[in-house]
Amino acid sequence: MSEDEKLLKEAKKLPWEDRLMHKNWKVRNDANIDLAAVCDSISDPKDPRLREFGPFFKKTLADSNAPVQEKALDALIAFLKAADADAARYAKEVCDVIVAKCMTGRPKTVEKSQTAFMLWMELEAVEQFLDAMEKAIKNKVAKAVVPAIDVMFQALSEFGSKIVPPKRILKMLPELFDHQDQNVRASSKGLTLELCRWIGKDAVKSILLEKMRDTMKKELEAELVNVTGTAKPTRKIRSEQDKEPEHEAASEAVISGPSEEAAAEVHQEIDEYELVDPVDILTPLEKSGFWDGVKAAKWSERKEAVAELTKLASTKRIAPGDFTEICRTLKKLITDVNIAVAVEAVQAIGNLASGLRTHFSGSSRLLLPVLLEKLKEKKPALAESLTQTLQAMHKSGCLNLADIVEDVKVAVKNKVPLVRSLTLNWVTFCIETSNKAVILKVHKEYVPICMESLNDGTPEVRDAAFSALTAIAKSVGMRPLEKSLEKLDDVRKKKLTEMIGGSGGGPAVVSSSSAIQASVGSSSSLEVSDGSFARKSAASMLSGKKPVQAAPANKKAASTKLGVNKKGDGSGHAKVSKPAETEDVEPAEMSLEEVEEKLGSLIQADTISQLKSTVWKERLEAIGSFKEQVEAIQELDPSVEILVRLLCAVPGWGEKNVQVQQQVIEVITHIASTASKFPKKCVVLCLLGISERVADIKTRAHAMKCLSTFCEAVGPGFVFQRLYKIMKEHKNPKVLSEGILWMVSAVDDFGTSHLVLKDLIDFCKDIGLQSSTAATRNSTIKLIGTLHKYVGPGIKGFLSDVKPALLTALDAEYEKNPYEESAAPKRTVKAAESMSSSSGGGLDSLPREDISGKITPVLLKGLESTDWKIRLESIETVNKIIEEANKRIQPTGTGELFGALRGRLYDSNKNLIIATLSTIGGVASAMGAAVDKSSKGILSDVLKCLGDNKKHTRECTLSTLDSWLAAVHLEKMIPYITTAITDAKLGAEGRKDLFDWLSKQLNVLVNFPDATQLLKPVASSMTDKSADVRHSAEACFAEILRICGHEVVSKNLRDIQGPALAIVLERLKPYGGLHETFESGRVSAASKGSSKIGKSNGYGDRPTRHGSKANSSRAIPAKGPRQESLMSVQDIGVQSQALLNVKDSNKDDRERIVVRRYKFEEIRSEQIQDLENDLMRFFREDLHRRLLSTDFKKQVDGIEMLQKVLPSIAKDIIEVLDVLLKWFVMRICESNTSCLLKVLEFLHELFDMLKSEGYIMTEAEAAIFLPCLIEKSGHNIAQVREKMRELIKQIILTYSAAKTFPYIQEGLRSRNNRTRIECVDLVGFLLENHVSEIWGHLKSLQSVASLTSERDGDIRNAALITLATGYKILGDDIWKFVGKLTEAQRSMLDERFKRKAREMDKRKEGKPGEIRAVLRRSVRDNGLDLAEQSGEVSRSTVGPLSNRDSYSHPEFQMDRAPIPRTVPGTVGPTDWNEALDIISYGSPEQSVEGMKVVCHELAQATSDPEGSAMDDVVKDADRLVSCLANKVAKTFDFSLTGASSRSCKYVLNTLMQTFQNRRLAHAVKESTLDSLITELLLWLLDERVPRMDDGSQLLKALNVLMLKILDNANRTSSFVVLINLLRPLDPSRWPSPAINESLAIRNQKFSDLVVKCLIKLTKVLQSTIYEVDLDRILQSIHIYLQELGMEEIRKRAGADDKPLRMVKTVLHELVKLRGTAIKGHLSMVPIDMEPQPIILAYIDLNLQTLAAARMLSPSGPVGQTHWGDSTANNPAPATHSADAQLKQELAAIFKKIGDKQTCTIGLYELYRITQLYPKVDIFAQLQNASEAFRTYIRDGLAQMEKTTAAGRTPSSVPLSTPPPAALNLSSPKFGALSPVNTNPLSEAKSMNTKLEPTNFNLPPSYAEDDRGSDPALSRGPRFDQSDSRHQSGDQRNDRLPSGVTSGALDAIRERMKSIQLAAAAGNQEPANKPVIAVNGNLGHPLPNQFPLATEHASIENSMPGGVLPMDEKALSGLQARMERLKSGSIEPL
Repeated sequence: MSEDEKLLKEAKKLPWEDRLMHKNWKVRNDANIDLAAVCDSISDPKDPRLREFGPFFKKTLADSNAPVQEKALDALIAFLKAADADAARYAKEVCDVIVAKCMTGRPKTVEKSQTAFMLWMELEAVEQFLDAMEKAIKNKVAKAVVPAIDVMFQALSEFGSKIVPPKRILKMLPELFDHQDQNVRASSKGLTLELCRWIGKDAVKSILLEKMRDTMKKELEAELVNVTGTAKPTRKIRSEQDKEPEHEAASEAVISGPSEEAAAEVHQEIDEYELVDPVDILTPLEKSGFWDGVKAAKWSERKEAVAELTKLASTKRIAPGDFTEICRTLKKLITDVNIAVAVEAVQAIGNLASGLRTHFSGSSRLLLPVLLEKLKEKKPALAESLTQTLQAMHKSGCLNLADIVEDVKVAVKNKVPLVRSLTLNWVTFCIETSNKAVILKVHKEYVPICMESLNDGTPEVRDAAFSALTAIAKSVGMRPLEKSLEKLDDVRKKKLTEMIGGSGGGPAVVSSSSAIQASVGSSSSLEVSDGSFARKSAASMLSGKKPVQAAPANKKAASTKLGVNKKGDGSGHAKVSKPAETEDVEPAEMSLEEVEEKLGSLIQADTISQLKSTVWKERLEAIGSFKEQVEAIQELDPSVEILVRLLCAVPGWGEKNVQVQQQVIEVITHIASTASKFPKKCVVLCLLGISERVADIKTRAHAMKCLSTFCEAVGPGFVFQRLYKIMKEHKNPKVLSEGILWMVSAVDDFGTSHLVLKDLIDFCKDIGLQSSTAATRNSTIKLIGTLHKYVGPGIKGFLSDVKPALLTALDAEYEKNPYEESAAPKRTVKAAESMSSSSGGGLDSLPREDISGKITPVLLKGLESTDWKIRLESIETVNKIIEEANKRIQPTGTGELFGALRGRLYDSNKNLIIATLSTIGGVASAMGAAVDKSSKGILSDVLKCLGDNKKHTRECTLSTLDSWLAAVHLEKMIPYITTAITDAKLGAEGRKDLFDWLSKQLNVLVNFPDATQLLKPVASSMTDKSADVRHSAEACFAEILRICGHEVVSKNLRDIQGPALAIVLERLKPYGGLHETFESGRVSAASKGSSKIGKSNGYGDRPTRHGSKANSSRAIPAKGPRQESLMSVQDIGVQSQALLNVKDSNKDDRERIVVRRYKFEEIRSEQIQDLENDLMRFFREDLHRRLLSTDFKKQVDGIEMLQKVLPSIAKDIIEVLDVLLKWFVMRICESNTSCLLKVLEFLHELFDMLKSEGYIMTEAEAAIFLPCLIEKSGHNIAQVREKMRELIKQIILTYSAAKTFPYIQEGLRSRNNRTRIECVDLVGFLLENHVSEIWGHLKSLQSVASLTSERDGDIRNAALITLATGYKILGDDIWKFVGKLTEAQRSMLDERFKRKAREMDKRKEGKPGEIRAVLRRSVRDNGLDLAEQSGEVSRSTVGPLSNRDSYSHPEFQMDRAPIPRTVPGTVGPTDWNEALDIISYGSPEQSVEGMKVVCHELAQATSDPEGSAMDDVVKDADRLVSCLANKVAKTFDFSLTGASSRSCKYVLNTLMQTFQNRRLAHAVKESTLDSLITELLLWLLDERVPRMDDGSQLLKALNVLMLKILDNANRTSSFVVLINLLRPLDPSRWPSPAINESLAIRNQKFSDLVVKCLIKLTKVLQSTIYEVDLDRILQSIHIYLQELGMEEIRKRAGADDKPLRMVKTVLHELVKLRGTAIKGHLSMVPIDMEPQPIILAYIDLNLQTLAAARMLSPSGPVGQTHWGDSTANNPAPATHSADAQLKQELAAIFKKIGDKQTCTIGLYELYRITQLYPKVDIFAQLQNASEAFRTYIRDGLAQMEKTTAAGRTPSSVPLSTPPPAALNLSSPKFGALSPVNTNPLSEAKSMNTKLEPTNFNLPPSYAEDDRGSDPALSRGPRFDQSDSRHQSGDQRNDRLPSGVTSGALDAIRERMKSIQLAAAAGNQEPANKPVIAVNGNLGHPLPNQFPLATEHASIENSMPGGVLPMDEKALSGLQARMERLKSGSIEPL
């Protein structure tokens, strides 16, 4: 043995992959040969080895060795012959390799490559083939391009344009025309000629010729002449080859017309529109000046502009766009005064219609009325243009007959006869060019129009009407016209009948034999070589000599599946079956003489002569003799036809004697049963006579037996087809009824396998069930019932549009004939070739419709539209197409549909995804097993939808999988499922659902080998991190183990690794000992299943996929109407489930999209669709099926189901209340009284339940329900009106009168008089019982008052009664609300009011209006008691609104009654106090009325600031703000329950108006401000506010209001309140519950917001320093710091605490602005406490820092309190003397007096010093000053004294400019003054202290410009880290001692002692102590200010050019403390 042989022998032991990839080429070559042999030996396309081989070829074909590559191609060819369409999964990779590696090889290699490509085409890998060809033609090597073109040519010529899409080839050709190689150009021309044979020359010319060079164009046009005939496919794809024997058998059975298969073969020329690309004409139209031209005054310019549009629109396909404005313009131009312009405009419309097609539909409907009206013009040019345009609009699909009905109705009533006649002519054209289905839908509309026009006075109109009726009859038959014909007179009836008869009547049932022969074509056989196609290059088309003929009609190339008998290397030929010869079924004419002559001596002459006798006895004797002679004939076959012809002639079918008739029939029956071949001609000869004998009871039995014998002889299919026409046209109804009864027995005997079921069902539906004879209908029902037994419930889909009564009868018949899957025929057919189908019954025997024609480009484009509504409409269109096809469709032409549906599975709109899933499931069910090949792998995309997080979407996906499984075997789905399980995007929930579904399907299987493919993904999922997935995967694994067994599972574990393998082995351990038992059980179970191994479906007891639905329907007999059986089974299955499933309900999302309208609008289709989706989602299946039923009885059943369990499911009902109310709205809108009464009864109980649950309808729910209820309250049945009235009153009590009133007010405008009366009565009811709640709506009484002028007396009376009720409550005030009335109305009302007053007096009810006055006083005096007495109970809501305590300061809570939740303020407020009462005690809605009054009063007071009104308002300002502050929380809480935010807006607006006025704002007390600011900041932080109604506006309003408060409120109070709020807030103040935040986080957010407010106040402190009480601010800072303590301060300083930093910042700013004078403002700080206050240390620290930054020049150690002469200039200072302090302060005052801007302040301070220290000689300090300066000071002090005595402010004193002081203030006498920094917020850097820049940048939400406020920013407060670090002590806090030990306190004590001594002296002169009232508080007099000498000069620069006003708050706190010492109010130090 040689080395090579050894190597090859050893290599054979290797796996296939190793052999094929071996490094030795001989091994690879041998492996490819073996692979080809193995593939040849495989006969089952499902052989698992094929799946193993598939992936090898992408590597083997790329082999560098040419012989090996060739053998690889042989192996591929063998593989493709053995495989089925499942192999297409490898097509893309393999085709690409062939193009890249094989197409440039040896000629033999190229040839085999082409063979492989054709086999790929046979396996339906069309897209992959064309993709590869696109790459091939771009090859730079020409010799590789030519074979590619040739293979496309061969594919097109053999498979045809239905398989190979011409559009793809057309796009490739242009670049080939210009190829540099002549062979490529020649081949491309040949391919073009082949295209012409398939799609027509014109289409090819128009698309391609313009893209060719002139030379090429001429050559091609010359070749086109030789192209004749039409092409037909000569080769079929593999799936069609499998069906071919059936088609061949069918060819004989179809006699009366071409079969469906034959029809499918008829060449259909492809629409050129679909082959061309759209052209955009809008852009060039804009550039052409069209718009200017159409507006021109000259007609010629207008015509040119429109002509340009006509030219542009003449393109074959126009790109869609916005043509609205163009159409409006054309509409005007149609009526142009110039005819030429009008003609051009009409032509332009026609071109647009042809180019845009359905995209022009909307515009066509707009233009149609004008075009029809224009038909009145008699100008031929215009009339012709109009006709052509109207026809173009219909032909292109812009308009259909349904669209134009209304316009036609108008046009046929036009006064111009020409319009009427031409319109009807156009209608006739539309009918003739429409399909039958459309006409069937609309004929009821058009027949009356035409019948009416038959009476027209103009002959042309009548003729046009006749033509239209003829067209209808020609299309759909005479049935639609029968009733109308009865009304016509004889003349018209006769004419119409003649016209219809002349045009051919209805659609022909029987076609001529020539047509049949044409459809069958010539028979020929064709031997096919191994290459499986006749090789022919594209260039061979260019013969130029012989015309290129179309291929024969039915060449059977490769008709049987190739490779069945393949042996060896496949060199033999495949057998090709020959088509059966066509039998001639139409008998030729033959006379009796000819018959007798041919008969010869077969029958005795005497017998024949006796048969002709007129004596019946002789004829009877002769027929008996004839029978005996026939029975004696041995070879009967040659004489059959002659014998039958003789009997048909004599005695013939006209024989009157019954006995003779019986004998004749018996003879014929004998002949038919005895002859081995009974010709169909004989059946045709006898059938008419036999059918008539069936109608006769005496001969019926014989005739029926004869017909059955015919069926045995020639097959029932042929007999049935012939009988259809005979029975339909026969005048004797008995022929029809009894004939159908025979059909019942025939179906029972022979089954349905030989019948064309579609024809039989159509016959039953159109003839039998439509018959006016009851016997015929009953017979038909029996026939359909018998069909049901054989074909199952699928037949119901074909009869869905039958009348309900017939459907009920059919359902009963179905019960008698339940579907029997195994039902076998009792009799057989002798003539096997007559079978039209080989199916054995069942669902597959039902016809399927080809819907490819309905899958239009428009539909596909709609599925890709950007508008979701159009996409949804397109999906619904697909559903409609399936419904119209009776849910039985063919896969032909659905490839593009699946591609478009795949895109919708990734739609952004989830509802569209759900709709698409449902549609895909429907398509799968309708298509059956073929969906697996046609769907282009869409199942993988469906499975991806399981990754959706919405449960509803996943449930819909599983439903689609169920539909798919019902259509195909699970084994087809397994590859997709395994891929999906391993997809990470599927998610845990998706994988769990998929495993659960898989387990459910595997559970019913007993033999399913493919389950092993699931092992790896299932094992992997058993290690999933999700417990649910693991659990589901284990359940699935258990099912796999049960089905496959222990051994099989163990053998298939090689791909499983790691932890997954360990788990699987663990699960297999328990089965070790039970292996044999388990295996035997499995085998026994398998033996009971199907015996088919290769194609077993594996479903043990489960019915086949086509029978599963039928079995479910037969499980429980149905007793109700149609489909009741299905419903009953489903009901039982879901009884255990909850009635409502609200788990995934999101009520807020649903309510957010509800449009709040008071007016009722009709329900739109999309709303109904949404409702149906919601009902199916939340309601149990049996319940939603009843609720969505069209049968009112089932709807009532559904309501009763809810009614029974209403109390127990209250919470669930509340969750889906909006959905339920939508359904009630639909029912109320319907006219069924029984259902409506039941609805109203249930609603009464429902609202009682809601009341008991404490639930109030939300505004969205009210907007859904109330408009409809109010509008329909005027029902025409009194009982319904009464129930609705009670229901509305019940809603008013539980919902709200104020909220209900706008709906009732809208009802007053209704068109229904009864509705208006009911609404007027309801207004009266509200006035009498709820006037307080509707006070704000009383202006609506104008609407009621206006009804007093109505003609209808009932309305007038109701309005007067209601107004009289109002008069009773309101008194004469009612005249304010009724508006302007006429004198008649006023007198009418006046009279009614007087009568009412008399009635009240008689009944002792008091006077009109008294009730209101009494109740108003009660509210004002005792709001709480009134609320309790009135019985008003606060309306509770679901869950607590808020448990936040009503927070206010104690002083306000002492004298205020507790505020009830709702108080019935029974009257509207009329004055200020009453308004405040209603604001305080009323409900949020009632308080709105009070706030309206307040706003009005505020506006009036503001308009006159100096008036008394403002003074009165100022007194009540604090009370008003207090009321409003308390109302803020109530209104917001109320709105959070779903109520309107109206009250929130009012309360914020009222506060805004209050704080816009500075005087009012200043009048608000600190405690009230605290309460208000806290409330506003809390709501700014509340996360629920943005979700409220108008939440963003409310946030903005809160922001702006907060800014306004900071601007205008008392700044001292604002500072104090905000500093206090920096402390942690009381937990009870927070809204509850906290969502996801701890209390600390919420407090931090609150503090951040407070800090921002303080920043805003601090920023402007420099200009407002004299407006604030520094003592109060320092006191609040002191309290804050003391509460923290030093330890906490150190801790927070390290943590960078924002509140603490902010306090330090405020203190630092105050020290900077006031300097050392700040220590004079510590009057409210206990500076002598032990340990010392922390604030003192911080003040000293700031002073030290400022001095270091040269902002102060301290004269001694930091911390001392005297600032006299420096030690350098004054060697012996009195360190702690009061004199030194006084000198220093006087120096500062003199400096102020020396400056003209601060001289007034200086003089005032100096005047105070003289009053406080009268003994001090101030002029002694002015020794160095000029005399003029001293005189100025004397005069100034004298004037100040006068001013003070007169009670005027110092700022009003007119003073002259001070003279130069000539005082050296830097002299040693006074010492140096501190340098002044003009920027109080500038940086200070000194020593070791680092100062951060002071940049108080507020966020936009706190900008001073209200317009710039941004509520979004305020919700998440941002804090600038540099904002509050300006104080300089931050870095040194850790060095502060626990007790402040500096000299500050010592200095202050010394100062206090000196002051105390002065006070003792001052008490002797009390007259010198002035008492000044501050803020109106006379109880706390403040002394004159005693300023410190080192006050910052920066104040002088704060208001340049003006004098600062003197504010009492600017007085020194130190002086205040001195005054208290003098008065003895505090203990002396």
